[in-house]
Amino acid sequence: MRIPTTSCLCPFLVCLCFIQRCSGTGHHVPTKVPSKNQTRLANGETEVHHRPKRGWIWNQFFVLEEHIGPDAQYVGKLHSNSDKGDGSVRYILSGEGAGSIFIIDEVTGDIHATKSLDRERKGHYVLHAQALDRNTQEALEPMSEFIIKVQDINDNAPQFPDGPFVATVPEMSEVGTSVLQVTATDADDPTYGNSARIVYSILQGQPYFSVDPKTGIVRTALPKMDREAKEHYTVVIQAKDMAGQVGGLSGSTTINVTLTDVNDNPPKFPQKNYQLYVPESAQVGKPVGKIKANDEDLGVNADIRYSIVNSEGANMFSISTDRDTKEGIISLRKPLNYERKKTYMLHIEGVNTHVDPRFSYLGAFKDTATLKITVGDVDEAPVFSMDYYILDVYENSPSGTEVGSVTARDPDSRNSPVRYYLDSKEDGVRYFRIDESSGVIRTTQPLDREDIPWHNITVMASEVDNPSLLRHIPVTVQVLDMNDNPPEIATNEEVIVCESSKLDQLIQTVTAVDKDDFANGQRFSFALPSQLPVNPNFTLKDNGDSTANIIARRRRFNHLTQELYELPIVVWDGGEPSLSGTSTLTLRVCPCQRHGKIRICQGEAFFSSAGLSTGALIAILLCIVILLAIVVLFVTLKRSKKEPLIIAEEDIRENVVTYDDEGGGEEDTEAFDIIALRNPAAAEELKFRRDIRPDARNHCGMPPCRSPTVELDEVDVHEFIKQRLVEADMDTSVPPYDSLQTYAYEGQGSSTGSISPLDSAGVQSEQEYTYLEDWGPEFQKLAELYEEAESDVTT
Repeated sequence: MRIPTTSCLCPFLVCLCFIQRCSGTGHHVPTKVPSKNQTRLANGETEVHHRPKRGWIWNQFFVLEEHIGPDAQYVGKLHSNSDKGDGSVRYILSGEGAGSIFIIDEVTGDIHATKSLDRERKGHYVLHAQALDRNTQEALEPMSEFIIKVQDINDNAPQFPDGPFVATVPEMSEVGTSVLQVTATDADDPTYGNSARIVYSILQGQPYFSVDPKTGIVRTALPKMDREAKEHYTVVIQAKDMAGQVGGLSGSTTINVTLTDVNDNPPKFPQKNYQLYVPESAQVGKPVGKIKANDEDLGVNADIRYSIVNSEGANMFSISTDRDTKEGIISLRKPLNYERKKTYMLHIEGVNTHVDPRFSYLGAFKDTATLKITVGDVDEAPVFSMDYYILDVYENSPSGTEVGSVTARDPDSRNSPVRYYLDSKEDGVRYFRIDESSGVIRTTQPLDREDIPWHNITVMASEVDNPSLLRHIPVTVQVLDMNDNPPEIATNEEVIVCESSKLDQLIQTVTAVDKDDFANGQRFSFALPSQLPVNPNFTLKDNGDSTANIIARRRRFNHLTQELYELPIVVWDGGEPSLSGTSTLTLRVCPCQRHGKIRICQGEAFFSSAGLSTGALIAILLCIVILLAIVVLFVTLKRSKKEPLIIAEEDIRENVVTYDDEGGGEEDTEAFDIIALRNPAAAEELKFRRDIRPDARNHCGMPPCRSPTVELDEVDVHEFIKQRLVEADMDTSVPPYDSLQTYAYEGQGSSTGSISPLDSAGVQSEQEYTYLEDWGPEFQKLAELYEEAESDVTT
């Protein structure tokens, strides 16, 4: 393949043309030959060439990007050795961009690019070449694959994809301190020429900053840059390709650099001397003034701690720092008194709390100022001689008794007279009054310590010349005790006397209470009333320790005979004068059981699970069930008795007469003649139901019919009742409605015999009750009662 010399449009192409002419291979460079090639025939079949010709092999062609000429750009030429120049060979191009971007002359094999190509979008195209016989359409050459590579030109400028940038650097930094590294990108081919070789330079920001031309690292270029002088800087960085040569493309970005603060400035008071006026009525602990030292630094570097360095000012005033305003707040530590001291001098110092040792050479980071405080005279409220008063008075004292006095004075130089008042909003004003001139407090009524032992009142004092100025003082009045309440027996529990008590046995220990208050403790003595006769049941023993014992004077008590006893007791206290009181105790007699040292009535604890065994509980439950069964049976029998239906006067029935009385049992036959039931003849006469009149017609269809007779000579009544039931069911001479017939039968006798109590009075029981003792102590008393009752009957 040959390329005309006119196709060499630039020196680079001229070199390529020269190489092509010398080698005779055109625009292709021989590379590795494939082992076999395939040629697609016109009929769709594929012919395999085992030994392709070297003249029909291409690797790649080159085409410049961004071609802007009026004609299509020449790329290269395809040529087959079989082409004799007579136009019998037809060249075909296929693959990426064939027919649209790249076109081929089918006769000459020349390839042209019809469009401007961009390497940054697509760097190469893969195409296939074929040579066919124009007449037979047979493949003269196997299909050959080649590449058209888009050759780069410098058509893209460097860019900063992350810009603009923001950076910070501490003020007072040394030269060369790194600020930020910027990186630019270039879309051109970095492997071809210098189109993507970038060099950095600084366009704006000198002489404060510099940039490394290769790495893009921005550094400080001046020493000790002061934030207080200039805080913000704008730096413009340029990136240029072609290694910075003339004709290269460039791009730029902006870096906004801010100097951060360091503590390089000490605090400064705007002036050295200050004055402040404070009235003497200023409250302790409240702010009275402010002072501030200025610091050009920011944040923690501007934090200041204020202090009062002289003792005169530090004793009366304190100073603290407001975190928000950085001001020194001056407060009062002690009350001011214009009459004692009218001026104070305060030496105030302001010191930075966060000091940077790198700047210690600048000196101490503190400053001082002097503050003169002038105390102003103010008309003050009266001042009491004490902060509070505690007074006392005996109870029951007559109205008008003096309790005590309070004293107040005018602290001002005029020494105005003072008037005293009681706060009318308090309850204590009902019991006390105060002399408005002298401050003497007196009672308005007798006081009772047992009712209110302490009274709290508030006394107010004001100047006569200025009543609006008031001073309040708390006054506490203690009511002292007098022995005015008699003692009484203290018992919150019931006094129990056990039936099994013995002679001289302790029943209860009693104590006394007294509403009065005794300084050395309460002392009580006890005795029975002397004006009453001697108690035959109980006596009282004074133990000498403000307690007394109730002791039984006889053996055994019986709650059935007498359950409650009353015992009056006289108690004396140890006051001056001594008072006495009589209290009456009620003692209850009951069977007892002991739970430790506590006696409990047995009746109350009968059902306690701790004192009742399982066997005893079962026996009690069985007794209750039997009683319930007897009651239910009795109620059932009462309801089963039915009144006979109304019988007509001419209707003759059995003569059964019932009397509602208990009688003498089964042997009393006057009210109920059972012979009528045992007489078979009489039984046969009754064949119709008692609740209707029998029909005159013969329901059997024959002469008056009779039911088959039953031999009842000596038949038991039970069998007779069964027969009557069968006859009633089979009787067809009655209308079809129900009729109630009741038959009751006790039986032929009971193995238990008669349960009638009529003949049981004279029979002596031989029952032994010792087994009840095995059920527990709860049933021991029951056994004793039964044995005593049995012995009484025997006697």
